[in-house]
Amino acid sequence: SESKMSSLQFLNERADIIKKAQALAVNANAAKGLQDVLKSNLGPKGTIKMLVGGAGQVKLTKDGSTLLGEMQIQHPTAAMIGRAANAQDDIVGDGTTTNVLFIGELMRKAESYLAEGVHPRVLVDGIESAKMETLKFLEQFKEVRTMDRDLLIDVSRASLETKIHPKLAEQMASIVTDAVLTIQKEGNIDLHMVEIMHMKHKMSTDTKLVQGLVLDHGARHPDMPKKLTNCFILTLNVSLEYEKTDVHSGFFWSSAEQREKLISSERSFTNDKVEKILELKRQVCEGTDKTFVIINQKGIDPESLDLLAKENIIGIRRAKRRNMERLTLACGGHAMNSVDDLKVEDLGFAKLVYEQVIGEDKFTFVEGVDNPFSCTILIKGPNEHSIAQIKGSIRDGLRAVKNSIHDGCVVPGAGAFEVAASEHLKEHQKKVAGKAKFGVEVFAAALLTIPRTLASNAGYDAQDVLLDTIDKYNETKKPFGIDLNTGKPSPSNITKVYDCY
Repeated sequence: SESKMSSLQFLNERADIIKKAQALAVNANAAKGLQDVLKSNLGPKGTIKMLVGGAGQVKLTKDGSTLLGEMQIQHPTAAMIGRAANAQDDIVGDGTTTNVLFIGELMRKAESYLAEGVHPRVLVDGIESAKMETLKFLEQFKEVRTMDRDLLIDVSRASLETKIHPKLAEQMASIVTDAVLTIQKEGNIDLHMVEIMHMKHKMSTDTKLVQGLVLDHGARHPDMPKKLTNCFILTLNVSLEYEKTDVHSGFFWSSAEQREKLISSERSFTNDKVEKILELKRQVCEGTDKTFVIINQKGIDPESLDLLAKENIIGIRRAKRRNMERLTLACGGHAMNSVDDLKVEDLGFAKLVYEQVIGEDKFTFVEGVDNPFSCTILIKGPNEHSIAQIKGSIRDGLRAVKNSIHDGCVVPGAGAFEVAASEHLKEHQKKVAGKAKFGVEVFAAALLTIPRTLASNAGYDAQDVLLDTIDKYNETKKPFGIDLNTGKPSPSNITKVYDCY
């Protein structure tokens, strides 16, 4: 009876137990399943996926990270692949689809060797060695270039075309590039200084870059001017509101005059502050064509607004904290925390400040600033999902440009690197001893899934295109990518598709 006992397993009857070979098969299937979902996303000719939420919200996307974020992935291995891809998206901002396809293909190619009884450990050693070799090869394959505007536009276009319509990508690429070049400050790039605003208005092709700032609220007083030119801008963090005394006390008066006095003395506390601002305004604007704008982080009450409106000043209250930082970066000047000792040096300057009303929403534009270190990308679109799609792609485009400036180099894209690296690994394989050779082979073959998928998504015969490209590369040893408009291999300086290093 003892021998019988040992063969029994004490496990929950309903638990699924998967043994070695099956476990591998299940994991490989998960990777392949995820790969099949994302396969048709890759490249500028990929198809857009429509995600429908439980309440019927529609989301259109071609961006791998958005898709992985929205999909409920049940399988643990598939979830891990999704997380790996998302981690890459957080750090680099792009390349999620590629990541998933590559992992899936690695599994697919490895399966055939595993079925022949090659131990997974040995395969992994080969794959590791291939990875190190590919990274070394990347160092010599990258192109160190001066990052001028044209090259950066090529980089951002390559990133954007895989997410939005090519016509739109053309326009967005220059918007994104100019935005990053605007905020670049002593080699330091803080992407938070690019404010992204959206207006449900007109067409997506009306999206534009505002050298300056767009605030999502307007002046609160009907008599304030809607548009001013040559404006001094005072950024304040001072409460211009009538405040009751905090002390619990009673005031007794014996005649109406005394009550009036009391109120006016409480009121005058706020009015004095406003007067100080008005004095400064008169000092800098009297006799010139200059005008005055106040943007305050705290409140301005109706009476103070009235005083400002009489002086033809735009007063905007309750501005967002982050916009205060951006304002001083965009217009110059300092953000003031008190109204005592205001000087001309504390003022920023903008050529144009105007308000635009769309439906219920007011927008205030601050444009024409002299030496901006902050700007706004204003996304327009007819409906929510088109705005969301552009918003996601702009984030990736900004990242691509920023990374290229930091790296100072680019990698030829459109499958050029994958083809070259795969050929390089075939040489490297000869130096690897034993069964680890298989791992290198798996890695080399898996790299080719990228150009192959690019070609088949564009409707070409993947085998033909891939073999042509490999032949061309071997003839010239120059980077050749796939021109998806013709389906022919083409050198990367002609396709102008560059990826981030």
